[in-house]
Amino acid sequence: MSGIVLSSSVRQNLLSLQSTADLLATTQNRLATGKKVNTALDNPTNYFTAASLDSRASDINNLLDGIGNGVQVLQAANTGITSLQKLVDSAKSVANQALQTTVGFSTKSSFTSVVIDGATADNLVADQAPTNAAFTGTSAPQRGAYTSTAVATPGGQLETAGPVNATPSSLLSQLTVAVAANDTLVVNGKTITFQAGANGLVGSGNAYTMGVDTSLSDLMTAIDTLSGNTTPANASTATGGIITLRSGTAADLVVTGTAAVALEINTAAQSTATRGGGAVTAGALAGTTKLSVGDGTAASIANAFAVGDTITVNGKTLTFVAATATGNDPNEIKVDSDVTGLLAKIDGLTGSTTASTITGGKITLNTGTLSDLSITSSNAGALSSLGLAGGVTQARTQVLGVLEGKTLKIGATGGGTATDIVFGAAPGRVSSLNQLNEALAANNLQATFVSGKLTITTTNEAASATIGAITGSAVGAGQAFAAGTTAPAPVVDADAKLARDNLVTQYNNIINQITTTTQDASFNGINLLGGDTLKLTFNETGKSTLSIQGVNFNPAGLGLDVLSSGAFKDNAAINEIVTALNGASSTLRSQASAFGSNLSIVQIRQDFSKNLINVLQTGSSNLTLADTNEEAANSQALSTRQSIAVSALALANQSQQSVLQLLR
Repeated sequence: MSGIVLSSSVRQNLLSLQSTADLLATTQNRLATGKKVNTALDNPTNYFTAASLDSRASDINNLLDGIGNGVQVLQAANTGITSLQKLVDSAKSVANQALQTTVGFSTKSSFTSVVIDGATADNLVADQAPTNAAFTGTSAPQRGAYTSTAVATPGGQLETAGPVNATPSSLLSQLTVAVAANDTLVVNGKTITFQAGANGLVGSGNAYTMGVDTSLSDLMTAIDTLSGNTTPANASTATGGIITLRSGTAADLVVTGTAAVALEINTAAQSTATRGGGAVTAGALAGTTKLSVGDGTAASIANAFAVGDTITVNGKTLTFVAATATGNDPNEIKVDSDVTGLLAKIDGLTGSTTASTITGGKITLNTGTLSDLSITSSNAGALSSLGLAGGVTQARTQVLGVLEGKTLKIGATGGGTATDIVFGAAPGRVSSLNQLNEALAANNLQATFVSGKLTITTTNEAASATIGAITGSAVGAGQAFAAGTTAPAPVVDADAKLARDNLVTQYNNIINQITTTTQDASFNGINLLGGDTLKLTFNETGKSTLSIQGVNFNPAGLGLDVLSSGAFKDNAAINEIVTALNGASSTLRSQASAFGSNLSIVQIRQDFSKNLINVLQTGSSNLTLADTNEEAANSQALSTRQSIAVSALALANQSQQSVLQLLR
């Protein structure tokens, strides 16, 4: 209806009331939806940003189901591995039980020696204590001696014209029975013809001349020269009217001729003195041979010992003392002793119970059993005169056992390493049962020593094996191992074999359970123990993924086999199976660790995705959700405002009605 005219106050109140109603409608809409941005018109930026965040959160939330399934797949695989580990442990228990049962052979392959005399478990080679050994020197000649009687005179004693006849300086022409020109003296076939004058010995070959006015000392020197006696200490002498001739060591001494009669050193019918013959013999070394030159009545060694000389016997010193020394010290010997006395002293120092001897000019010494023999001397020449040139070094006799130095070679047995043994007490050799077993262990062999016999047999680990070829110097006729080069094959024990075969059946049942357990360890069609691959996606773009490669944990994959009858025939075969089971256990543990690591990764990503969804949703809400407390307060304020506006409008309208009433 046109023509209605509103006052300004009414119009103002109506406009205010209309604005309040609009604000109240907006506030009530926010309270009803809980959002302050419900359409793009409310806030385009926040609206579309929140929509994007909500979409991403929704996409990730959709992936959580797949991640959760992945966790269960890994849990199923881990459960399967746990069960497989228990089955492997059970199989190992069966194998170990088989190791404790009797070996499946009543007799194992072996070979035995003959009785080894004197052998023990600690001394297989049967070496005995060293025994006495003899040392024989070279043949040594003695130095012969001949002493004439006192030269006879009518008065009973040979005298010269003057007192010089009692000394070596006496002249040959002044003797009581003078040596005259043309007299001869034959020394070992070499003739001296005497002539007037004082010339010394002249000549060569077998013919010599010498003056009768030379001294008795000169004649002794001439005799030594022609006889070959060249050692000054053993020179022929003329003392107190007694002539002492000594031979050399190369030949006997024979002195004849007319001059020999005058010198009282040869028999002659015209002489009234008693004589002892004129042949001086340098015979072979004997027990009576003196160790030094004495009065000339006895033979002596070619090079004499002197007072102060020493002989060292096995480190003990034997000292030569004067002939007049008293006492009987075992470490002293008188210089005028003979060879027999020296040998007795040496035996005393060595402790030998076998007396040393001299036969045919050769000394034979004995080591005794206490130590080896060693003899040296400060007088090497004298020691050489005993036929002991260079000293004596003689080891005792070693009594070796039948196995000493012998070899024993055994071919590879039961997959072992071939054995090469040398018996003996020296380092690196085998002399005891313990050492022998150490050498045999790598070849699956063991040795026993019973009643003097050594037996070598296979170990339980290789009970089914036949010992390899047997060779070496200890093998064969007349040797310790005389039986030959081959050992018999083992003999099967039926009862023991049956017991072990029953355990094989139990073992195979467990292996079959490993197969079925592996097949059953799947979740939602994925079996990580059957070789399947688990692929998980963690974000909405598909760029964040994890692929977990499965494994084949059937018996073959674990390195285990179903066994045939007789597989537990010997411990070596069982030990190989136990080794395979240990390998399977290690493989299972390693894979369990790998799956555990992957499970941790998946669970971490699962928690991350859940938290990320919450972050996205919270961000979206922050952009669109209304503050209900604020909006409730606004609603209450707007309601009050609306009520006041209505009252004001009523008052304004009432005022106009009053004016109109007055106009009527």
